[in-house]
Amino acid sequence: MLISGGGRTLVNLQEHINAGKLNARVEIVVSSRGDVKGVERSRGLGLKTIVLERKSLTQDVFQQGITDAVTGVDLVLMGGFLSLWHIPDEFHGRVMNIHPALLPEFGGKGMYGHRVHEAVLAAGKTVSGCTVHFCDNEYDHGPIILQRKVPVLANDTPDTLAARVFEQECIAYPQAVRFFAEGRIKLEGNEVTIE
Repeated sequence: MLISGGGRTLVNLQEHINAGKLNARVEIVVSSRGDVKGVERSRGLGLKTIVLERKSLTQDVFQQGITDAVTGVDLVLMGGFLSLWHIPDEFHGRVMNIHPALLPEFGGKGMYGHRVHEAVLAAGKTVSGCTVHFCDNEYDHGPIILQRKVPVLANDTPDTLAARVFEQECIAYPQAVRFFAEGRIKLEGNEVTIE
């Protein structure tokens, strides 16, 4: 799993695994920052954790470090990973991300965390949610696997909306991983079907 922040998505997935609800194993956690709660949480869960400090590495070293770290895994998951990994061809259809909005709206470089929820509220949307998608080499882009929606309430703040969306993320990501593990996701071009 690739992380850059608090690691809540990682913890959620590991809880599903530990409870026997998800037939998967987290092989390695790669963080683009060493000073984040996610590194502490990952190590606290006993997971193999490496830090590739984006700011202190050249682009080539950073990119190759990620590729080397995840080589051999069946599926790479991004959970709040804020750097762009140039995904090698052999990983096509094997890298997923979860985004706290209904893509294609409110995605792209710089659109993460509270910035997303602030933008949703500023746009006057009445519905938001989360999107699980296969990644390509653009931020928050690629074939959509599934989405879960929540209402945007009149008195919402970025925090209250974020909390409701995260509840749905905690359902959506394990579900998408389960579909992948069961071989139920079919990717043809930019179209995803779930059998």
